[in-house]
Amino acid sequence: MSREPQTFEKTITASDFSSDDYCGTTYAAKLLGLSVATVQSLVEKGEIEAWKTLGGHRRLSLRAINAYLQKHSPQRAQVDADPRNRLSVLVVEDDEATCELYKAHFDGWDMAVDCSFMPSALEALMDIASMRPDLLITDLNMPGVDGMEMLRALKRNQQLLAMQILVISGLPRESITERGGLPPNSYYLEKPINFDWLHGYVTALLVANRKWR
Repeated sequence: MSREPQTFEKTITASDFSSDDYCGTTYAAKLLGLSVATVQSLVEKGEIEAWKTLGGHRRLSLRAINAYLQKHSPQRAQVDADPRNRLSVLVVEDDEATCELYKAHFDGWDMAVDCSFMPSALEALMDIASMRPDLLITDLNMPGVDGMEMLRALKRNQQLLAMQILVISGLPRESITERGGLPPNSYYLEKPINFDWLHGYVTALLVANRKWR
Protein backbone atom coordinates (compact mmCIF):
# COMPACT_ATOMS: atom_id res chain seq x y z
CA MET A 1 0.00 0.00 0.00
CA SER A 2 1.39 3.39 -1.02
CA ARG A 3 2.18 5.85 1.75
CA GLU A 4 3.21 9.47 1.46
CA PRO A 5 6.41 10.62 3.18
CA GLN A 6 5.96 12.41 6.50
CA THR A 7 4.87 16.03 6.32
CA PHE A 8 7.35 18.86 6.54
CA GLU A 9 5.69 20.25 9.67
CA LYS A 10 5.73 16.93 11.55
CA THR A 11 9.36 16.23 10.77
CA ILE A 12 10.89 19.67 11.15
CA THR A 13 9.19 20.31 14.52
CA ALA A 14 10.18 16.98 16.07
CA SER A 15 12.39 17.42 19.14
CA ASP A 16 15.05 15.06 17.78
CA PHE A 17 15.09 16.46 14.22
CA SER A 18 18.45 17.07 12.59
CA SER A 19 18.98 17.71 8.89
CA ASP A 20 22.26 15.78 9.27
CA ASP A 21 20.24 12.58 9.65
CA TYR A 22 18.67 12.84 6.20
CA CYS A 23 19.84 12.80 2.60
CA GLY A 24 18.42 13.37 -0.87
CA THR A 25 16.92 10.74 -3.17
CA THR A 26 19.89 10.66 -5.57
CA TYR A 27 22.42 10.13 -2.79
CA ALA A 28 20.20 7.49 -1.19
CA ALA A 29 20.06 5.63 -4.52
CA LYS A 30 23.85 5.67 -4.68
CA LEU A 31 24.13 4.35 -1.11
CA LEU A 32 21.64 1.56 -1.79
CA GLY A 33 22.89 0.67 -5.26
CA LEU A 34 19.41 1.21 -6.68
CA SER A 35 17.82 3.53 -9.24
CA VAL A 36 16.24 6.78 -8.10
CA ALA A 37 12.85 5.50 -9.29
CA THR A 38 13.21 2.36 -7.14
CA VAL A 39 14.13 4.44 -4.10
CA GLN A 40 11.10 6.68 -4.67
CA SER A 41 8.94 3.57 -4.86
CA LEU A 42 10.35 2.28 -1.56
CA VAL A 43 9.52 5.61 0.06
CA GLU A 44 5.97 5.56 -1.29
CA LYS A 45 5.52 2.03 0.05
CA GLY A 46 6.71 3.15 3.46
CA GLU A 47 9.76 0.85 3.46
CA ILE A 48 12.15 3.78 3.94
CA GLU A 49 11.21 6.71 6.15
CA ALA A 50 11.25 10.09 4.42
CA TRP A 51 9.74 13.55 4.54
CA LYS A 52 8.95 16.16 1.94
CA THR A 53 10.27 19.70 2.11
CA LEU A 54 7.95 22.63 1.45
CA GLY A 55 9.21 22.60 -2.15
CA GLY A 56 8.28 18.93 -2.52
CA HIS A 57 11.77 17.41 -2.34
CA ARG A 58 12.16 14.08 -0.56
CA ARG A 59 14.66 13.74 2.28
CA LEU A 60 15.39 10.17 3.38
CA SER A 61 16.36 8.98 6.83
CA LEU A 62 19.89 7.55 6.96
CA ARG A 63 18.82 5.41 9.91
CA ALA A 64 16.00 3.96 7.80
CA ILE A 65 18.40 3.36 4.89
CA ASN A 66 20.65 1.33 7.21
CA ALA A 67 17.64 -0.61 8.52
CA TYR A 68 16.64 -1.44 4.94
CA LEU A 69 20.18 -2.60 4.12
CA GLN A 70 20.30 -4.74 7.25
CA LYS A 71 17.05 -6.42 6.29
CA HIS A 72 17.57 -6.88 2.55
CA SER A 73 21.37 -6.81 2.05
CA PRO A 74 22.98 -7.75 5.39
CA GLN A 75 26.25 -8.55 3.63
CA ARG A 76 26.66 -4.91 2.61
CA ALA A 77 28.44 -2.38 4.80
CA GLN A 78 26.25 0.00 6.75
CA VAL A 79 25.96 3.58 5.57
CA ASP A 80 28.23 6.05 7.37
CA ALA A 81 25.79 8.46 8.98
CA ASP A 82 28.44 10.81 10.40
CA PRO A 83 27.81 14.20 8.69
CA ARG A 84 31.53 14.98 8.86
CA ASN A 85 32.18 12.29 6.25
CA ARG A 86 29.92 13.66 3.57
CA LEU A 87 29.14 17.03 2.02
CA SER A 88 25.62 18.31 1.53
CA VAL A 89 25.36 20.46 -1.61
CA LEU A 90 22.44 22.45 -3.00
CA VAL A 91 22.63 23.60 -6.64
CA VAL A 92 20.23 26.35 -7.70
CA GLU A 93 20.16 26.58 -11.49
CA ASP A 94 17.22 27.25 -13.83
CA ASP A 95 18.90 26.06 -17.04
CA GLU A 96 18.10 22.37 -17.56
CA ALA A 97 21.15 21.65 -19.72
CA THR A 98 23.48 23.14 -17.11
CA CYS A 99 21.78 21.07 -14.40
CA GLU A 100 22.40 17.92 -16.43
CA LEU A 101 26.08 18.85 -16.67
CA TYR A 102 26.26 19.26 -12.89
CA LYS A 103 24.53 15.92 -12.36
CA ALA A 104 26.80 14.07 -14.78
CA HIS A 105 29.94 15.35 -13.07
CA PHE A 106 28.74 14.89 -9.49
CA ASP A 107 27.58 11.35 -10.31
CA GLY A 108 30.94 10.58 -11.89
CA TRP A 109 33.00 11.79 -8.94
CA ASP A 110 33.76 9.10 -6.37
CA MET A 111 32.99 11.35 -3.42
CA ALA A 112 30.51 11.33 -0.55
CA VAL A 113 28.49 14.28 -1.86
CA ASP A 114 24.74 14.52 -1.27
CA CYS A 115 23.70 16.90 -4.03
CA SER A 116 20.20 18.33 -4.50
CA PHE A 117 19.00 20.50 -7.38
CA MET A 118 16.42 23.29 -7.45
CA PRO A 119 15.35 25.25 -10.53
CA SER A 120 14.58 28.55 -8.80
CA ALA A 121 15.76 30.84 -6.03
CA LEU A 122 12.23 30.94 -4.61
CA GLU A 123 12.18 27.16 -4.21
CA ALA A 124 15.60 27.28 -2.58
CA LEU A 125 14.45 29.93 -0.09
CA MET A 126 11.53 27.68 0.89
CA ASP A 127 13.74 24.70 1.71
CA ILE A 128 17.28 25.80 2.49
CA ALA A 129 16.74 26.48 6.21
CA SER A 130 15.48 22.93 6.79
CA MET A 131 18.09 21.28 4.53
CA ARG A 132 21.04 23.38 5.81
CA PRO A 133 23.50 22.43 3.07
CA ASP A 134 27.24 22.72 3.63
CA LEU A 135 27.62 24.31 0.19
CA LEU A 136 25.28 26.39 -1.95
CA ILE A 137 26.10 26.63 -5.66
CA THR A 138 23.93 29.18 -7.41
CA ASP A 139 23.42 31.08 -10.63
CA LEU A 140 22.34 34.74 -10.41
CA ASN A 141 20.15 35.41 -13.44
CA MET A 142 16.95 33.48 -12.79
CA PRO A 143 13.29 34.28 -13.42
CA GLY A 144 11.17 35.58 -10.56
CA VAL A 145 13.33 35.89 -7.47
CA ASP A 146 16.88 36.08 -8.81
CA GLY A 147 20.07 34.85 -7.18
CA MET A 148 21.06 38.26 -5.86
CA GLU A 149 17.79 38.62 -3.96
CA MET A 150 18.16 35.10 -2.60
CA LEU A 151 21.70 35.78 -1.33
CA ARG A 152 20.59 38.99 0.37
CA ALA A 153 17.88 37.03 2.19
CA LEU A 154 20.29 34.26 3.19
CA LYS A 155 22.72 36.77 4.72
CA ARG A 156 20.08 37.45 7.38
CA ASN A 157 19.64 33.79 8.37
CA GLN A 158 21.79 32.99 11.41
CA GLN A 159 21.31 29.22 10.90
CA LEU A 160 23.21 29.39 7.61
CA LEU A 161 26.28 31.37 8.66
CA ALA A 162 28.58 28.34 8.23
CA MET A 163 27.27 27.51 4.77
CA GLN A 164 29.75 28.06 1.94
CA ILE A 165 28.45 29.93 -1.12
CA LEU A 166 29.78 29.46 -4.64
CA VAL A 167 28.30 31.73 -7.30
CA ILE A 168 28.72 30.45 -10.86
CA SER A 169 27.33 32.98 -13.30
CA GLY A 170 27.75 34.57 -16.69
CA LEU A 171 27.35 38.02 -15.15
CA PRO A 172 30.57 40.08 -15.16
CA ARG A 173 31.96 41.09 -11.77
CA GLU A 174 31.23 44.76 -12.49
CA SER A 175 27.51 44.06 -12.84
CA ILE A 176 27.50 42.08 -9.61
CA THR A 177 29.25 44.91 -7.77
CA GLU A 178 26.75 47.43 -9.14
CA ARG A 179 23.92 45.29 -7.75
CA GLY A 180 25.36 45.22 -4.24
CA GLY A 181 28.01 42.54 -4.48
CA LEU A 182 28.16 39.05 -3.02
CA PRO A 183 28.17 37.98 0.65
CA PRO A 184 31.65 38.03 2.24
CA ASN A 185 31.76 34.22 2.67
CA SER A 186 31.20 33.52 -1.03
CA TYR A 187 33.33 32.69 -4.07
CA TYR A 188 32.69 33.64 -7.69
CA LEU A 189 33.34 31.48 -10.74
CA GLU A 190 32.51 32.73 -14.22
CA LYS A 191 30.69 30.53 -16.72
CA PRO A 192 31.40 28.28 -18.56
CA ILE A 193 31.89 26.05 -15.54
CA ASN A 194 35.40 24.80 -14.91
CA PHE A 195 34.54 21.34 -13.56
CA ASP A 196 38.18 20.49 -12.82
CA TRP A 197 38.32 23.51 -10.51
CA LEU A 198 34.94 22.59 -9.02
CA HIS A 199 36.12 19.05 -8.32
CA GLY A 200 39.13 20.38 -6.43
CA TYR A 201 37.00 22.88 -4.52
CA VAL A 202 34.48 20.24 -3.42
CA THR A 203 37.30 17.86 -2.46
CA ALA A 204 38.84 20.58 -0.27
CA LEU A 205 35.50 21.24 1.43
CA LEU A 206 35.09 17.53 2.17
CA VAL A 207 38.49 17.46 3.86
CA ALA A 208 37.69 20.63 5.81
CA ASN A 209 34.30 19.17 6.82
CA ARG A 210 35.98 16.13 8.34
CA LYS A 211 38.50 18.28 10.19
CA TRP A 212 36.46 21.16 11.52
CA ARG A 213 32.80 20.20 11.66
